Amino acid sequence: MTTPDYLEQVVVSNRRRRATSGARGEASLKFSATSFAWALLDTLSILVAALLGFRFRVSGAPVPEHGWLHDISHSPVAQLSYLTIFILYFLIFARIYGLYRANSNTSGLHEQRMVFQTTLVAGLLFLGTLYMLHAYEVSRLLVIYTVLFTVFLIALRRGIWRKLRQRQFLEGIETRNVLIVGSGRVGQALRNHLEALPHMGFRFKGFISLSDVGESSADPNVIGNVQECVSLARTLFVDEIFFSTPADKKIVVGVVEEARAQGIDVRVVPDLYDGLAWNAPVEFIGQFPTIPLHRGDFPRGAYMMKRILDVVLSTLLLIVLSPILLAIVIMVRLDSKGPVLYRAVRIGRKGRMFRCFKFRSMVTNADKIKEDLAHLNERNDVLFKITNDPRVTKVGARLRKYSLDELPQLFNVLRGDMSLVGPRPPLASEVAKYEISHLKRLDVLPGMTGLWQVEARQDPSFDSYISLDTAYVENWNLMLDLRILARTIGVVLSGSGS
Repeated sequence: MTTPDYLEQVVVSNRRRRATSGARGEASLKFSATSFAWALLDTLSILVAALLGFRFRVSGAPVPEHGWLHDISHSPVAQLSYLTIFILYFLIFARIYGLYRANSNTSGLHEQRMVFQTTLVAGLLFLGTLYMLHAYEVSRLLVIYTVLFTVFLIALRRGIWRKLRQRQFLEGIETRNVLIVGSGRVGQALRNHLEALPHMGFRFKGFISLSDVGESSADPNVIGNVQECVSLARTLFVDEIFFSTPADKKIVVGVVEEARAQGIDVRVVPDLYDGLAWNAPVEFIGQFPTIPLHRGDFPRGAYMMKRILDVVLSTLLLIVLSPILLAIVIMVRLDSKGPVLYRAVRIGRKGRMFRCFKFRSMVTNADKIKEDLAHLNERNDVLFKITNDPRVTKVGARLRKYSLDELPQLFNVLRGDMSLVGPRPPLASEVAKYEISHLKRLDVLPGMTGLWQVEARQDPSFDSYISLDTAYVENWNLMLDLRILARTIGVVLSGSGS
């Protein structure tokens, strides 16, 4: 079950607030880890299909003493040399037919049809190549078996993957937030269509008007006008903007340019913008045709590897550190009255709220006392920090010195609320004071450690805090995560926490 979005309430009540944020150039890479991962899985599927085909071809029949079947049964190299041609054909046409696109919101029937078409074309070209090479000793029946098993295995694998993704969408995980420009008939129909297909993974966030919107707008779902469209989209963590009504081409181009700088995708309904989307492919959201004007390159494969790394490492750490965790539970229980765990409501990716676990290091009424200590705050009005904080218990001070109080967040990592590496999860009161440019740090999962923790943990500057987190988001890669994890070990052992 999803948690309510904290920022949505803030934006709707302050929809006239307008701010500027730094632009970011779009990095559009033709090659991505996602495409490589899909191509690798397809290659493995074809290899399995070839083995199954060979099994069926020779089952119950003697293998000839000469020819390809004899060679393939005794030489894996011969097998791969022939099969490589078919694999190359398949990968080429899979890319041409869009099977390796990052967009996973096309219909399942269309995807399965593309799998069948890709495999059939690759199979026919493979047979033609064998004919041109005069490779008459190659069993055509074996090729047919390989093609049929390839279709079955790849369609099955992609179908299972799609069902798992749709289950995530229904649970509110990794959904795409949407703003619709225009609240007329087409806009309302698009909204109803998206809400009727929750398994597609879209969440409607509001309508954008082409004209000025007064506070007494007849439609409460109209949250702003097109001039503040991208600003509102950024604040609501919108992933896509849909144009459902005709608008001046300069306005649309302006929105696309701003959206590109903020990493937001833009689509239009076909036939509304003559000439603006020439040569752009029509993509169906359910049964609703749309044309993408801009799409960012999301490294889904790399983030998948990051998630695998999170699950494996957090599980190992929980097992290895279990004696330490048990000892800390006993120490906290004996030191002061109150629960062992402190459950703080924090803001995660795209403004979603979650409960962040920590070992309790303060007195039970610490949050109430915080207001009385506001005048002692050593940082600005966004962050709160006091040296020798009187709310910290004796055991809590030692836990905080070596960051041991944060070990229960490994359970947050396993649940998918957090990552091992990322910006620290902020409080709702902190996010309410953010400028729009600060929201970039919420584009990724918060982490137990991050660039700020290893570079400037004792720096009281909020600007340094934000700039380092923003630099992490903009330059993220797996090697950066590994370097931060390695440096975190040194920071923890040095006891620089507080």
